[in-house]
Amino acid sequence: MGLIIPSDYRATLLPETTEQAIQLLKKSFQDKLTKDFNLRRVTAPLFVLSGTGINDDLNGVERPVSFPVKCMGDRKAEVVHSLAKWKRLKLGAYRIPPGYGLYTDMNAIRCDEELDNLHSLYVDQWDWEKTIGEGDRTLDFLKKTVRRLYVLLREIEQLVYESYPHITPSLPGDITFIHSEELLQMYPGLPAREREAEVAKKFGAVFIIGIGNPLTDGKKHDGRAPDYDDWSTLNSDGFYGLNGDIIFWDEVLSCAFELSSMGIRVDKESLLRQLELCDCLDRRELSFHQALLEDRIPLSIGGGIGQSRLCMFFLKKAHIGEVQASIWPEEQASVCKENGIILL
Repeated sequence: MGLIIPSDYRATLLPETTEQAIQLLKKSFQDKLTKDFNLRRVTAPLFVLSGTGINDDLNGVERPVSFPVKCMGDRKAEVVHSLAKWKRLKLGAYRIPPGYGLYTDMNAIRCDEELDNLHSLYVDQWDWEKTIGEGDRTLDFLKKTVRRLYVLLREIEQLVYESYPHITPSLPGDITFIHSEELLQMYPGLPAREREAEVAKKFGAVFIIGIGNPLTDGKKHDGRAPDYDDWSTLNSDGFYGLNGDIIFWDEVLSCAFELSSMGIRVDKESLLRQLELCDCLDRRELSFHQALLEDRIPLSIGGGIGQSRLCMFFLKKAHIGEVQASIWPEEQASVCKENGIILL
């Protein structure tokens, strides 16, 4: 994306007040998510063993931070990218029934990120997962879940306004659903990121469906690993995919702002189909994939919600470094400071 410096930017809160606001937002949203989605908190790993298939492959090209474990014969462990598959294993281990689930505070390091206003080496998010039945693997169920989550997000926006009245709400009353193929037809001459920006600016809040499956132009809207979200099943709208991204329009930066990636997870059939499409059927031998193919883990829906991104958006910050402690290129930090963007 590249660093964006808004003209005449003024921070909405001083750094010390920002720290207090971060605590308020994180605790409030976590409590709301737990109650409304019937979730219990579980403790998350910071790293997992390599070669198990548990770590999230994201777009398939990002390198995990790894290290040898001395007392295990230098077997390699790697810092998680996310917990998309690990959570599903826990649903099975704890025998959580349909309608209930779990969440965790996920902390990750993504060393290949291009650092800018929205992207950091450090990733913190609420990773959640919920057991579902076979009849819930539908587009309607996905949309219902997204709408419930959107209600919670608007409640947080209202909480910010009540606590800091000079930070006024900007989200629309409802979130708009659009499939990535429909988006391509709307803006055929634009690349995917610019299509996102156009539709987010038009509607304010959108859920883009079908992230990962090739579109009619032969390209994917964005990459998705083949073994957690179901992006290849034909849905009731006549398109492919039971997953997507929540995208807001950020008025401070004048850009699209991804807050959450989520979806109905693969079943046996879609897992095998997607592994074949991505030419990685060899993953069938990994422990996670074996458990799924042998019906030892349940069907589920889940996603990740960026904690720092949530705070950044609702506190009207211009840089994610204003709400989280990380490291930044010296030139970027200097330019931010010159323009009133104080990085923690």
